[in-house]
Amino acid sequence: MSEPQVELNVLSARPAPPCGVPVEVEALDTRQLARMRFLARCPAAKGAQGWRQDFTVRARVSAVVAVAAAPIRPNETIGDEHVTLERRDVTLVGDAIGAPELALGQTSRRSLRAGEILRSGQLTAPLMVKRGDQVQMVARIEGIEVSMAGEALDAGANGAVVRVRNATSGQVVRMRVAGAGTVEPLDLPQPNRR
Repeated sequence: MSEPQVELNVLSARPAPPCGVPVEVEALDTRQLARMRFLARCPAAKGAQGWRQDFTVRARVSAVVAVAAAPIRPNETIGDEHVTLERRDVTLVGDAIGAPELALGQTSRRSLRAGEILRSGQLTAPLMVKRGDQVQMVARIEGIEVSMAGEALDAGANGAVVRVRNATSGQVVRMRVAGAGTVEPLDLPQPNRR
């Protein structure tokens, strides 16, 4: 999220009495932004009696987030034409996507309406390997590459672990999806993918 703005609204009905010294404020419960509780305390001062009072505060958080610019179908790959940025209320949206590039190339798990906030929980990486696909089992280490044919027994996105049957030996092994139609052994060191 970018350019976040927070608006606080005190819901308590009665105003706090005057205090001759700085008021001490303690957070009692801030788990839900829509209903937080605070304790305000005025310490006893010369000739004045102290007081304590609970306040309920509602926060409203808005930020510039990625929004669907057009309807998106389930399993549709998201491109530039699908995403725009708008300021929206995200108080109750914990997984809003703040930068369009984080949504690009992902696929939608369900139908999304134009104007709907894009959330990371609604999107998934596209499948690079589908169950039953013929795949290349590739092992690379220190400039040496060995590859053989296999059959994917599971579907997976880039980086997912899938079961693969070796076409030559029939042995089933667990491998990591390295790209479209390509898998690699789990025990090889992973390059930094950014």
